[in-house]
Amino acid sequence: MAKRVCPWWLGYLLSCPLRNLVQDPGKILGSYLREGMTVFEPGPGMGFFTLELARRVGASGRVVVADIQPKMLDRLRRRAGKAGLLDRLVVRLASPESMNVSDLVGQVDFALGFAVVHEMPDMISFFKETAQVLKSGASLLLAEPTGHVSATQFENELAAAAQAGLKITGRPAVPRSRAALLKKAS
Repeated sequence: MAKRVCPWWLGYLLSCPLRNLVQDPGKILGSYLREGMTVFEPGPGMGFFTLELARRVGASGRVVVADIQPKMLDRLRRRAGKAGLLDRLVVRLASPESMNVSDLVGQVDFALGFAVVHEMPDMISFFKETAQVLKSGASLLLAEPTGHVSATQFENELAAAAQAGLKITGRPAVPRSRAALLKKAS
């Protein structure tokens, strides 16, 4: 999974509450989530979006996260514990070859791929693995930072997503990001 992986220590900056001023997780995610959902978030870092996902799915939902960096996952667990949300998380250590979610095939209601695809060594494998865990008709919100991913690179990512059976259904506005809402074909 590691092409240009964000260093673990940068996770502290990325999870800083001041980031809410530009990228408010509630505003970005709110319309896609409801209580009881199963959500998948690859590359969650220290959980900037994860904690909001866990709040929104409620006590009957769950958020499955997979990251290649144990230190990111340790910090995420700590933050979720302090927020009283740890029981809603399923935390998995991914490998360069797999996100280790094969047991979730067809179980995920929503996935969030935020600033993660450009770090993947094989984006086609990423999209195939993500599409496999999505239920029929479920969505993936894909967002990539404009400072790291050009418009051409983002379109290449969308082409890879299409190869995995994910269709563009919208282009939501996400601050400082190129974004698309993708849906798994029925």
